[in-house]
Amino acid sequence: MSALDHLPLRRHIATAGRGWWRADLAAGLVLVGLLAPAGMAYAVASGLPAELGIYSSIIPLLTYALVGPSRIMVLGPDSSLTPLVLAATLPFATTDPSHAIAIAGMLAVITGALCIAAATARLGFLAELLSSPVRLGYLHGIALTIGIGQLATVLGTSASGESLGTQVRSFVDGLSDTGVDSTTLALGAAALVIILALRALAPSVPAALVAVVTGIAATMVLDLGTGSGAIPLVGDMPRGLPLPSWPSLGADELRTLAGAAVGIAFVAFADTSVLSRTLAVRRHEPVDENHELFALGVGNLATGLFGGMPISSSSSRTPVAESAGARTPLTGIVAAGVLAALAIGAPATFRYLPKATLAAVVLGAVITLVDLPALARLLRFRRSEFVLAMSATVLVAVLGPVSGAIAAVALSVLNFLRRVWRPHTAELVRVDGLKGYHDRGRHPSGRVVPGLLLYRFDAPLMFANARVFADDLNRHLDARARSGDPVGTVIVTAEPITDVDSTAAEMLEHLMADLVERGIDLRFAELKGSVHEQVDRYSLLHGAMPDHTARTTGEAVKAYLRESGVPWTDWEDAAQSGNRPTETLPGEAGG
Repeated sequence: MSALDHLPLRRHIATAGRGWWRADLAAGLVLVGLLAPAGMAYAVASGLPAELGIYSSIIPLLTYALVGPSRIMVLGPDSSLTPLVLAATLPFATTDPSHAIAIAGMLAVITGALCIAAATARLGFLAELLSSPVRLGYLHGIALTIGIGQLATVLGTSASGESLGTQVRSFVDGLSDTGVDSTTLALGAAALVIILALRALAPSVPAALVAVVTGIAATMVLDLGTGSGAIPLVGDMPRGLPLPSWPSLGADELRTLAGAAVGIAFVAFADTSVLSRTLAVRRHEPVDENHELFALGVGNLATGLFGGMPISSSSSRTPVAESAGARTPLTGIVAAGVLAALAIGAPATFRYLPKATLAAVVLGAVITLVDLPALARLLRFRRSEFVLAMSATVLVAVLGPVSGAIAAVALSVLNFLRRVWRPHTAELVRVDGLKGYHDRGRHPSGRVVPGLLLYRFDAPLMFANARVFADDLNRHLDARARSGDPVGTVIVTAEPITDVDSTAAEMLEHLMADLVERGIDLRFAELKGSVHEQVDRYSLLHGAMPDHTARTTGEAVKAYLRESGVPWTDWEDAAQSGNRPTETLPGEAGG
């Protein structure tokens, strides 16, 4: 068996069904109409030559076709990476295009190496650290950052800077110095109207391609590219394709780019992971996050070596390929081949393309990043997550996209720790007519067994919440003592406790010693097998751990009643005998 037999492409083709190549050929030709303008637009928005967007669309399509696990995923430059790339290249701003290309290429190489290393270490789960609310807020911050820069291009001015604040100041200064260029504004606004109108009225039509063709036609017919009032144009692309080469940069530049590449790699994989899972659910296909991470890394590495820029999955171009009937990665190969033919045989294709039109293409993509209904749903569902989303937006706008991406991940992790640190806890009671034991906060009329505290802690026991567990349990004990029903036995209903680390085990040891001095017995019920083994191992090594456990809370309560002799009639027993349940606490509602 050859190495080719193990390539995903071979498996995809073998299971594609009849007529797959005709469907892929047609889908690839349709995809070209979006790839060329979008790729160039994102390159220009990143402060790079437009042709890098073409190269960065060709190479990842070919590499993903060979090693990617998804049948129809499209990789290339993306709006979510645009401000990250721009922020990373700004410190090295130069008039030398070759140096800018080397910086973008090395950024892609480092990003690819990081993704491959993470995939080898099976760190695909790290994409889950960017929670949905924080990712939503991050994308809104990105939309603001990109939008200001591209709006300035449409108006015929500029807005430089990494953060939103510096961009706004630059934007205002540019307007006061040069004013609005009416011709540039008209071209950019017309392109944006075309994109939005076709997106709403004819979503199957490649709106970006129509806008680009219209812009080129207007420039040629009205002769807008020459004379004193000439508008900025993309111009001719270099003929041919770049040969693979190692980007030559200094050590200081490499160190600076390494930090930015971490943020780019994380955001790129988070986007790819979300899109791959969405495709997998819709198409009933398996998904392997580590394989996706590896394919993303190979795509970035190869793109950087061929003079491209960092790339990610495309949530706009992938659905286009899917709706056009793509069945296998051959769609990407066809599209890459056509783009390569344009670069080699027709480099003047975009000679008369206005940069304002490309800015409008980016603005059209940015608008799709804004999801106000999702923010409204968050506000109704959980206000704390809405605050997280808005915080991520502000962080990206204030700190810039690179630092904002790191801060957004930190927000996700801190939010997780906050929930684990102070989880929901409850004293459980018996409610007449209901099976099981229930939260006293939700059922204040429930009855308690005299001298017994049933306590539930809804999280793993770990270093972050071990002290919270002990303090909260003692708070419940003090409350029962003040009510005139001091507790002699505590049963921890431990089904929600999925782990007990060494810090928590040490806390349990000290807590048990303290409770013994106070004449209180500590027991467990419903311990999971793996957690039971952890507690037993700690007890074997250190001793003094609770040795009373029960499979169910009901068994633990019955054992307590047998040993203590406390008078108690359960409602189920009373129903069978025809008697009312025994009153247990003076003034206790319903009991």
